[in-house]
Amino acid sequence: MNIENVLSLVRPNIASMMPYSTARDEYKGTIGICLDANENPFNSGFNRYPSTSLKERVRTLVSQKKGISPQHIFLGNGSDEAIDLCYRIFCVPGKDNAIGISPSYGMYSVCASINDVEYRTVSLNDDFSLPVEKLLASADENSKLLFLCSPNNPTANAFPVEELLDIVRRFKGIVIVDEAYIDFSSTKSLLPLLDEHPNLILLQTFSKAYGLAGLRIGMAFAAAPIISLFRNVKYPYNIGTDTLELAEKLLQKDVEEQRDIILKERTRVSQLLPAFSCVKRVYPSEANFLLVKVTDAQALYQHLLRGEVIVRDRSKVPLCESCLRITIGTPEENKRMLALFTEFDKQQIENSQKPTI
Repeated sequence: MNIENVLSLVRPNIASMMPYSTARDEYKGTIGICLDANENPFNSGFNRYPSTSLKERVRTLVSQKKGISPQHIFLGNGSDEAIDLCYRIFCVPGKDNAIGISPSYGMYSVCASINDVEYRTVSLNDDFSLPVEKLLASADENSKLLFLCSPNNPTANAFPVEELLDIVRRFKGIVIVDEAYIDFSSTKSLLPLLDEHPNLILLQTFSKAYGLAGLRIGMAFAAAPIISLFRNVKYPYNIGTDTLELAEKLLQKDVEEQRDIILKERTRVSQLLPAFSCVKRVYPSEANFLLVKVTDAQALYQHLLRGEVIVRDRSKVPLCESCLRITIGTPEENKRMLALFTEFDKQQIENSQKPTI
């Protein structure tokens, strides 16, 4: 698909709209008395709207880290803003539809509901592999978006690059590949292939490997015309000054050491968990969490909670019956979690040995 075909998918009202121009868009300088934006003139540290130059500096840092031109980068209020923008740019409410896998990240369907867009799900195969042909067969002339999370949440597996690209080539709309956990994966990012596929949008985040979840900054990477549409449709000043300043500072730090610790802990914990009688299976992981099938998810969840360790009960999610999703913590946190597994096993054995009346 070429870029002309991609732009033909844009909602007509979005393609023809006149974007809002902020005071900071019209004057990008830093010298002078600012009487242009109706701000409070008394300095509080945050009395001025975020500067365009500050956001561009952060975008440049991202460009350097990811090896991709700034014109292909959108910075949003978490990845969820980029997900919502995909619907608002490409999907006519009440008419168009989007396609996704199940189970996967819940915000794809939530954003579809908010935007009055039908969201069609196709179940992963029993081994969590990608049902390529079923996904493509679920599309019709009104299918504008297709969401794929790889590595996937909550199944923790990454899909083969060849399969992802096969879908990108054959789907007649926009394919969004969410790479939120790519820094923990042995599978390579699709970023180097972006120029070859104008209908591909990649999502990444600072929340996982970079440890900046509280800043709420997400990234979208796409062809320059799509990024221009993102910037036109987003709300003004979508990221605050304090967030951008912290991001500029923290993005210059090396995250390799922390990521390596998480990966080592993921291996260690995944090797220790199968020894517990309450654990039925630990699924392979390409993310910073483990999906663990247990004998009694709710009872184990409550036991961990009483021990002040919070995990996610995913037992009601399709294909994840009796499963807990466990984020990899620090070595000390993981030690405490494993100790609670030991306690739970001991209690289960003691309960089974009690005489029945």
